[in-house]
Amino acid sequence: MPNTVFVLNGPNLNLLGLREPAVYGSTTLADVERQAKAAGSRLGLEVDFRQTNHEGVLVDWIHEARETAAGIVINPGAYTHTSIALHDAIKAVALPVIELHISNVFARESFRHHSYVSPAASGVMCGFGTYGYTLALEALANIVATRNATSSS
Repeated sequence: MPNTVFVLNGPNLNLLGLREPAVYGSTTLADVERQAKAAGSRLGLEVDFRQTNHEGVLVDWIHEARETAAGIVINPGAYTHTSIALHDAIKAVALPVIELHISNVFARESFRHHSYVSPAASGVMCGFGTYGYTLALEALANIVATRNATSSS
């Protein structure tokens, strides 16, 4: 089993640190990538960190992960609330997936309370700021280790 995990980021996350700093903070996506790669290294995982503003690209990356990754951490951004395609792609690849949100989506507008991704994900992390990426990687590392132990026994 590969030790690579994909960390996928959806629309507008390229503006992290600039967009709504009262909600998302001042940490940039480049800062988050450095933190995620450091956490991955500590956990024995190689982190493949990506961002796109295009739904189809996220779907393609999820499909790619099926062949090359042990799991996925995904911050789908606004596609969380609109994308059946992401739900279906996650279900199709049968990998452990952690859905991640920087803000607590349940403390925000009501339209953010529904996720098409959550029913397909192994777990959901929200409201921990950018530290949530580290927490999500720790959770994913645990799921992957448990799966590997179960499949080898």
